Amino acid sequence: MEAYLSFNGNAAEALAFYAKSLGGKILFSMTFGESPMGKETPDSHKNKIMHATLEARGKQIMASDLPPGMPFDGYKGFSLSVQAKDVKEGEQLFRTLSEGGKVTMPYAATFWSPGFGMLEDKFGVPWMVNVDQPQS
Repeated sequence: MEAYLSFNGNAAEALAFYAKSLGGKILFSMTFGESPMGKETPDSHKNKIMHATLEARGKQIMASDLPPGMPFDGYKGFSLSVQAKDVKEGEQLFRTLSEGGKVTMPYAATFWSPGFGMLEDKFGVPWMVNVDQPQS
């Protein structure tokens, strides 16, 4: 199962941020203007992302900007979760992903993990960073 994120015109910026933050790479990206429907696309959306795929940490996230006329209502009811190999890596991921965003649960030890935190990144996407190992 893979996540597909819809952005309000800033998908390219978000994907570049995630590639840098998660040590990933963009495998594919096509704008509305580059698509077979490019001639019919309004100028306001020609350079917006119609579809893109990012690979990071052995997983893929797909994304696009919303098509013209489709309203953006934020992100609700889910979080993307990233597993860190240890507390230090978890701290780094949390710090990087939360830059310009909002921490909703500070990164700290919990009863299930030596490192866990929740945040909303600068694009409004909710994340959980978790160290998947028992406390010692």
